[in-house]
Amino acid sequence: MDILHAIILGLVQGLTEFLPISSSAHLILLPKLMEWADQGLLYDVAAHFGSLLALLIYFRKDLARMGAGWVNSFSAGRNRDADMVWFLVIATIPICLAGLLFHDVTGLLRNPLVIAAATILFALVLWWADRYGRRERDVDDFRIRDAVVIGLFQVLAIIPGTSRSGITITAGLMLGLKREDASRFAFLLAIPVILLASGYELLNVSVSAMQVDWAALFTVTAVSFISAWLTIHWFLKLVERTGMLPYVIYRLFLGAVLFALFI
Repeated sequence: MDILHAIILGLVQGLTEFLPISSSAHLILLPKLMEWADQGLLYDVAAHFGSLLALLIYFRKDLARMGAGWVNSFSAGRNRDADMVWFLVIATIPICLAGLLFHDVTGLLRNPLVIAAATILFALVLWWADRYGRRERDVDDFRIRDAVVIGLFQVLAIIPGTSRSGITITAGLMLGLKREDASRFAFLLAIPVILLASGYELLNVSVSAMQVDWAALFTVTAVSFISAWLTIHWFLKLVERTGMLPYVIYRLFLGAVLFALFI
């Protein structure tokens, strides 16, 4: 893999992992549209690791507070930070089960037309949720039911083109959460999901049996980290003002282009 390929791969992953436009769709389509050989699973894992690192650093204070609250809950009883840890665990369970049950099926869905259809369909669902959601609640009002609903919606992300962040933000908006709060929970939820998914995929990669371009691997990770951190920061800063319409329009355009190219 040349350095330009590595930079573009890391940039695409970092920008699309947290915007509601589907990183998996872009990572599948990138080699097709650029006429590159598929970058391989190891580089996809490296790109996701960069995004994960950005999450851990950006939310380090929240994570430290939640971790301390969770530990303290065993001696001092329940607290809000401990509850949030359990909400993330509950919301992660459905996608873990679905990933194990349907892992082999997801390969059949890595098709440009499936991606195009999912991109358009879930763009319209996102628009509806943003348009008609009450947007009155914040994370302090979060309940177990919310974690269950968002977790079940997240299962749809096994369909390329759905967008994991997009579908979880959609669910949060449907439940009446404010845009920033729905997005913040969706981003925190990405931590266990990316960690588990990347770990699982890494088990399927035999690094010793392949030739690894370490410079390209580092470049993918570093670019993904930087672009993901900036995306998280600016998305949370601007989302209440911009709403979801810009991402809906982009998804509709992308879906139309994909249908034109591959139908």
